[in-house]
Amino acid sequence: MPKITIVVVVLVNIMVSCKKSSTLDGEIAISGAMKNVMWQGQLDGVINLDTISNTKNLYGLGPLSNLKGELLILDGQFFQSKVLSDSTMLVKKSPKAEAPFFVYGWQQNWKKLDLPKEISTVSSLERWIPTQVGEVNKPFIVKLIGVVSNAKIHIQNLPDNTKVSSPKEAHIGQVNYSIGKEEVTIVGFYSTKHKGIFTHHDSNLHLHLITNNLQKMGHLDDVAFSEMKIFLPTQLYQYN
Repeated sequence: MPKITIVVVVLVNIMVSCKKSSTLDGEIAISGAMKNVMWQGQLDGVINLDTISNTKNLYGLGPLSNLKGELLILDGQFFQSKVLSDSTMLVKKSPKAEAPFFVYGWQQNWKKLDLPKEISTVSSLERWIPTQVGEVNKPFIVKLIGVVSNAKIHIQNLPDNTKVSSPKEAHIGQVNYSIGKEEVTIVGFYSTKHKGIFTHHDSNLHLHLITNNLQKMGHLDDVAFSEMKIFLPTQLYQYN
């Protein structure tokens, strides 16, 4: 009898653990707000990334505190990028970072699609996503893997002691980088309800790109997609 009791307890614990893990699928969390950084100069970190306890199937993005770099979480891997010069950057793996605003979430189950050839830019991607998942009233994660013909990314590099009270001031020191034909992974967060929170005022999509050789990472501004696969959350298809 004691042996049977132990087995039952173990099975119950496994079931509870699995249920807890599955409930995270599609869950999104937000710390801080882009508008507070851009308009109110709130540059200090509001979240320590290493305090996010569950990193399985975790994705996230945002700027480094004091706008000194860019941050990306890709399937539980933490990346930081910082400016070295106008043509070089440092990309390192580390969860030791703070962000003045940050969006993150968990996604395990994906629907994998070929990105149509006519979807070749960020703006066309933003218009195309709702045609696949319908009108969704909650934020969700988007992932793309494949080859870009070219891309432009930036890294924030605000000079020390700069006071920020506008988006223009917040982007002082920003360094732009060009990427040629490369294999990349792109992580994005899509929402029609979070302009000024984690997307810009004129966009529903915030994207960060990292090259597969892990040498370049930053906020994606412009891109020409080539051969790409797009991954969208499976749970969104219940709305269609």
